[in-house]
Amino acid sequence: LTPHPGEASRLLGVKTTAINDDRVSAARNLAERTGATVLIKGARSVIATPDGDVYVNSTGNPGMSTPGMGDALSGIVGAMLGQHMRPLDALALGVFLHGYAADRVAQRIGRIGYIAGDLIDELPAALEALSK
Repeated sequence: LTPHPGEASRLLGVKTTAINDDRVSAARNLAERTGATVLIKGARSVIATPDGDVYVNSTGNPGMSTPGMGDALSGIVGAMLGQHMRPLDALALGVFLHGYAADRVAQRIGRIGYIAGDLIDELPAALEALSK
């Protein structure tokens, strides 16, 4: 389950501002209610498990606020799930890699003005850099 704060707001029946004020609690609550591992996307994306574990991503930058970035993330996570990774591992690595590739793009061409395709094009080099 990978909602952005607006979708989490609808699912939890609270205002979006409440989600953004305490994204960790919102992710925990949603994971507990659904029994699913949950990712709330955004600046410092939050992952929560039904067991109450929470992870906060450290990669990414403001330039990622463009159309298609969520689709790119879904594709990355989907590819990892297709390789039989556990949902938590696929989400954690997928979110980290998504942000890491974006950080590399931002470093190379600037923090704003890039698009999801730029991030996708950076994925092979980002994966290579992480494997060293």
